[in-house]
Amino acid sequence: MNIVFRVDSSSQMGVGHLMRCLTLADELKKQNHNATFICRELKGNLIKLIEHRVLILPVDKDFQSDDLYLSWLGATQEQDAKQTIQVIHDNADLLIVDSYALDEVWHKQLKPHIKKIMVIDDLADREFDCDVLLNQNLGSQKEDYQGKVLSDCELLLGCDYALLRPEFSELRKQVKEKRKGTKEIKNILISMGGSDKNNVTYDILQQLDDDFNVIVVLGGASQHKKMIKEYVKDKNIKVIVNVDNMAELMLKADLAIGAGGVTALERCCLGLPTLLHVLAENQKRIAENLEQLGITMIVRDLENDIQVLVDDFSLWQFMSSKSQSICDGLGAEKVVAHLGSLQK
Repeated sequence: MNIVFRVDSSSQMGVGHLMRCLTLADELKKQNHNATFICRELKGNLIKLIEHRVLILPVDKDFQSDDLYLSWLGATQEQDAKQTIQVIHDNADLLIVDSYALDEVWHKQLKPHIKKIMVIDDLADREFDCDVLLNQNLGSQKEDYQGKVLSDCELLLGCDYALLRPEFSELRKQVKEKRKGTKEIKNILISMGGSDKNNVTYDILQQLDDDFNVIVVLGGASQHKKMIKEYVKDKNIKVIVNVDNMAELMLKADLAIGAGGVTALERCCLGLPTLLHVLAENQKRIAENLEQLGITMIVRDLENDIQVLVDDFSLWQFMSSKSQSICDGLGAEKVVAHLGSLQK
């Protein structure tokens, strides 16, 4: 199949949408499908990470919107649809769209120009006109999309379909032995997403004592790299920018302090207990679901939260064991298998 992705990244929205689309595109390529990305060249984008064909949409520097997601998109739905139609190639079999700003208005305009449409969603807050919808988040269910999708739309819901890079499922084989051998919390991994525009990482570092070995992962889009590197230069803290071995770092860590989104599922896959910061409204539901199951703790008082786990290691053990049951890391393979059936 010839598959087109419509997805963006920027300093405002972060890179999570792009990264999960890249994971899916790489898995599609393994199965001999061709992928093309259509992206707007927004400020702080990471288009350079895309190793597939890329088509660029123009930036309107004067565009403004009171709607948060349209401001991220940098255009109205109608403008974006028109521009996408202008660059999309005619022999595309499937269009995969990952954007909170685009709904059935956009889908209907694209339908005459594409055979099938798939949506990647997290919010279930709008109506869709698509053939397949993927929501990889814990707790997502058919009822969320009642009246919001067509009756024949195929729903792929839950962590079984989480789009994690293959290194997570590969390292998962070592998880049980690694976590069983952990007797105390020594190594902390801090990762607040690709941009961390509010510099939450810096606030976290100021609350940590020197008893731990700390690794901080920053995205290339972070505007605070210099400040954080200056702060940690005399401390037992290592800062890494643009890691290519996140799964390995998660496996080695005993505790994560991190954001929601897909990284929360990556940590589950590797059985890593997490103190979770909710950085955006779209992370709130998954964070609450994870906490309700005892998999993570939402940060309320970081120093106290860490001490709770240090004092009650059985709680750490429960969180690690429970999280491993949530996600096996094979979601991309399962999604590609479903997409293959669209050809029949």
